[in-house]
Amino acid sequence: MWTNYHTHSSYCDGKETLASYVHQPQLLALGFSSHAPLPFDCKWCMPAEKLPAYVTEISALKKTAAIEIYSGLEVDYIPGLISPARFTNFDYTIGSIHFIDQFADGTPWEIDGQHTVFAQGLEKIFHNNYRHAWMRYFELTKALLHEAPSVLGHLDKMKIQNSGNRYFNEAEPWYRQELKKLLDAVQQSETIIEINTRGIYQQKSETTYPSPWIVALLKERNIRVTISSDAHHPKDVCNEFELAATVLLQAGYKKITILREGVWKEVTFNQTGILD
Repeated sequence: MWTNYHTHSSYCDGKETLASYVHQPQLLALGFSSHAPLPFDCKWCMPAEKLPAYVTEISALKKTAAIEIYSGLEVDYIPGLISPARFTNFDYTIGSIHFIDQFADGTPWEIDGQHTVFAQGLEKIFHNNYRHAWMRYFELTKALLHEAPSVLGHLDKMKIQNSGNRYFNEAEPWYRQELKKLLDAVQQSETIIEINTRGIYQQKSETTYPSPWIVALLKERNIRVTISSDAHHPKDVCNEFELAATVLLQAGYKKITILREGVWKEVTFNQTGILD
């Protein structure tokens, strides 16, 4: 049995209703985390007018479901526009970076979508200096930690744009150095890091977010972790969890952090699920 707090339903870019997630037999607890509304057009975010219905439906499911249900949001951090700190009436928030700065016309640069859009932003905003782009990504992630997210979402997701070492090798000293600085900031913030499997089952990444070598650095710093699938369909609610558990166990983790009885708790686990 598992828990998962990173799920997306038809309220945003998910494929099914909230209720369809509740009856997955492998779950002890479930959190809903639709993409929070953004103050500009976004095809994969929840429209602001749907937020009250989202909250109401989750409240109803809490009363009827056989498992623990939690209300959450995945909230982007865009300085001056939106942050997890603005959404305090939820059980938890996942803070994520999907946008970095903006084009000359004010359009935010989406960094985890189509590579053509990524390449345009890299050229127009960062003049093809990929190091500066990745360092800005890490800079914004460190700033996000100050906005009180419960969980930091897909820490190194921008690596999908570096498939096949298109720009650099992750073993390069500058990249490792910047990652370590970020993890030091995570350690100070006590934010939980998700081990996110979506890239694997979507075949967009050969490894979890974050990569196993980063997970080893998390363990060195005793940073708490949780396993999630970033599911956009109920069938993916625990997809590749055995692999994520294996990555954690190989890094030396004996416990993961889950939300039970309204409190984040550390529990033992193995490849088959939660043991406590």
